[in-house]
Amino acid sequence: MSIGKSGLLNRRVFMGTAAAAGVGLVAAPALAQSTGSVRNNVSSFRMLNWQDYFESTRNGAVLVDITSRALHFWSEDQSVYRLYPTSVPLSEDLTRKGRTEVIQKVVAPPWRPTPSMRERNPEWPDFVPGGSPDNPLGSHALYLSWTYYRIHGTHDTRKIGRKSSNGCIGLYNEHISELFSLAKVGTQVLLI
Repeated sequence: MSIGKSGLLNRRVFMGTAAAAGVGLVAAPALAQSTGSVRNNVSSFRMLNWQDYFESTRNGAVLVDITSRALHFWSEDQSVYRLYPTSVPLSEDLTRKGRTEVIQKVVAPPWRPTPSMRERNPEWPDFVPGGSPDNPLGSHALYLSWTYYRIHGTHDTRKIGRKSSNGCIGLYNEHISELFSLAKVGTQVLLI
């Protein structure tokens, strides 16, 4: 496997190796798009070791790296490792870091704006039913022990790889569907 001096994998080598190894990168997007000096949709994919972040993989482990805009998953027996591109919060004040866990799993989750979202965006609807193409939670959601925080899908694929959320971590719907099947209530989560 080709790893450069920075420890980052060459995208072409990574994608080929990941596909051969069965690592979950379904319909992976371009890792970086540049317009002049402004960089958008940036994700630096690098495989990480769970031991650097967790004492064990009991109940599975999810690591969300806000800086690289990537989510890592390790199964309890460590036979499954997945790496997904994500959307992350728009700003530092919306970002929560630390340890939490999955407390609920919901298919076609309904969406309600939080009180702070209503303040910032009073024109938003009070409720969007699950399954609606306008629902910002996409097809599946993992509810975390922190109030209002979720790892969820999105129907707006332009958000992935960007600072675009109001605090949650977003995934492509096909990726959250896979993660939903792998994670369980009690899966430990660390946001760094």
